[in-house]
Order: sequence, then C-alpha cells, then structure tokens
Amino acid sequence: MSISFMPIRQRRRLSVTAGLIGAGAMLFLSACGDKAPDQGQGMGPSEVGVVVVQTEAVNLTTELSGRTSAFLVSDVRPQVGGIIKSRLFTEGAYVNAGQSLYQIDPAPFAAAHAAAQAQLAQAEATLTSSRLKAERFAELVKVNAISKQENDDAQAALKQAEATVASAKANLQAAAINLNYTKVQAPISGRIGKSTVTPGALVTASQATELARIQNISSIYLDINQSVNEVLALRKAVAEGTIGQSGSADVELILEDGSVYPIKGKLQFSDVSVDEATGTVTLRALFPNPKGDLLPGMYARARVSSGVIGSGILVPQPAVTRDPKGNAMVYVVTKENKAAIRPIQVRQTVGDKWLVTGGLQAGDKVIVEGLQKVRPDAPVKASVIGQQPEK
Repeated sequence: MSISFMPIRQRRRLSVTAGLIGAGAMLFLSACGDKAPDQGQGMGPSEVGVVVVQTEAVNLTTELSGRTSAFLVSDVRPQVGGIIKSRLFTEGAYVNAGQSLYQIDPAPFAAAHAAAQAQLAQAEATLTSSRLKAERFAELVKVNAISKQENDDAQAALKQAEATVASAKANLQAAAINLNYTKVQAPISGRIGKSTVTPGALVTASQATELARIQNISSIYLDINQSVNEVLALRKAVAEGTIGQSGSADVELILEDGSVYPIKGKLQFSDVSVDEATGTVTLRALFPNPKGDLLPGMYARARVSSGVIGSGILVPQPAVTRDPKGNAMVYVVTKENKAAIRPIQVRQTVGDKWLVTGGLQAGDKVIVEGLQKVRPDAPVKASVIGQQPEK
C-alpha cells in the first residue's frame, strides 16, 4: 500500500475554505430558522385629517370672458358745413348735454337768416293787400258791382298770399336752425376725448369723421360670450330637473389682474341669435362705475350664476386625486377606521372646492390631510378638521 502526502500549504488552504463554508451554512440555517420581522410591526395607524361632507344648495357659476364698453357713446359731427372758428372744450374733460363744443363761422348762416326774415316781411305785406282786396270784392259781388270771376281771382290771390307767408316762415325757421347749428353742442353728458379738428379746419354737414367722441362711463357694459352648447346643456338640465333655475341675475366682474370688482352688476339681456363665426351667444351685464375705475375696452371676466343644485356636496380640492385614466377619486374613512378609495363624479369647481355629483353621501369622512401616508385598507386615526381627534 502506497501513501501520498499533501503539502502543508495546500492543507492549510483546504482547512480555511472548509471553515468558511461551515460558517456560511450555519448563518443560512440560522436565517431560515428565524421569522422575518413584519415591517409594519410596532407602527400604529396613520393620523389623517378628514371633513365630514354634507349636502347643501349650491349655486352653479360660469366664468366667461369679455370686454367693457361705455353705457352711452356719442360721436359729435357737424350739422352744417363751414370753417371751425374755435374749440370750446378741454380734451378729456367732463361735458354736459347741450354744452357748446365748437363754433363754426356763423356769418353765411346769419345772412341767410336775415334774408329769410326779409322774405317773410314781404310775404306778410302782400298778404295784407290781398286780404283787403278780397274782402272788398266779396262785398261788391253781392250787389253785382263786379263779376264773379273778379271776386274768385281776388279770393285765390288771398290764399296764395297766405301760402307764401307760410313758406317764408318755414324758410326762416330753417335758417334759424342752421344758424343755431353753427354752435356744435354735446348731445349727451360724459367724458369727451381728443378733438380730430383744430380751428381753421373746414367741416361738412354729417361728415363721416367725427369731431370728437363723448362717452358716459357712470355705468359700464360688459359684453360676454357663452358657447351655444353650454346654453343648450344648461336649459336641458333645468328642464330635466337636474338643476334649478337661478333666481339671481347678479354678475361678478373679475379684472385682468385677478382682483374682483367690489360692485356686482346685473345681467341685462341674452342675445336671441348665435354668432355663426364663433358659435356663441352674447350676454350683456351692466355695472355701476361711480369712481370711474372701469374704462371702455378693458378685458375682464364675468362670474355668472347659471343654476342651483339643491343637494350638492362640496369637497376641498386637495382631497380629490386622479387615477391614470383621469377619473376623480377620494380616500374615505370606513366604519372600521380604514382608508378606502372611492371613485366620484365631479362637475366643476366652486371657489376652492369641487362640486361632487356622485360617489359620496352625506356623513362620509373624506381624508384631506395626510394623504401621502395613506394606503388602501390601511388603518387610520381620523380627526375632523377643526375638532379634537377621535378617541
């Protein structure tokens, strides 16, 4: 029998390797024998803040954009032609109805007025002569001193003289009107803009270009457009009883910087025709403007009351989340004090809340705070916002 001997260095390596394998096996067996600790062990329910939702009457509002316009607008134009002698107002100032704004050279019209007066005096003198003659002939014809034809001619001459006087009076009145028109007056009260002419300019009667524009901005119109589809949907919902007809015609005006105009306006009318180009219906609201803060041509938005839901539920916006498909949902606290996902249907925002039309009932506890710690079916400790935590 032959015996082989292993070198000492190799025997040491084999011994170290066997030791490591044995230690690893012991650690593996130890790990298999011990139960993995529960990650949730020792952790209590998550603390969350909830709101208890209730049904209430909710006014539906719609925000629509538009532009402001003056309550009254008048373009000042001359009624007679001539040379502008002077401008009698300050640009940008407030003018009163009937105030003189321009003076057109009155000389030609004063001459025409004087000529009309002379024509009237001549016609009245002729009328006097014709009347006396007609009266004499009426007496003479009774005694056959003159022929009936002569009397008829005298009576006809009297009527002609009367017609001439009436025509002369009308001409005099027209001349007086034209003379008065040389003073161009303000047709309405309001703020007057810049003048388009200066003294020395030639103007013509009823010319296309206005001399100036007056705008009364004591009140301001806001013309807004609403989609005809929205109008039809609203009317259908009212007819079906889904929402009630709004009893308020108040309108809020939201300025371009986001601030709300302090005075509410009134909805004046809704147009009866649809704009073919845009498919919209025009609404007009009137706002008091005592301080002149609103100016014509401003862009603004109107918050219009469109209807009332008798049993609506409002939920704070932070409580509503969306699934990958975009469907709205909230977390609610069940009777077992566990978190549960609840799909909901939302209609629109009302202030800082969502109007929920389906998926929730009065008394449901909707989680508003602590959503980042909530998992489905996980225990939670709920406290109503503004109240002491539940025991």
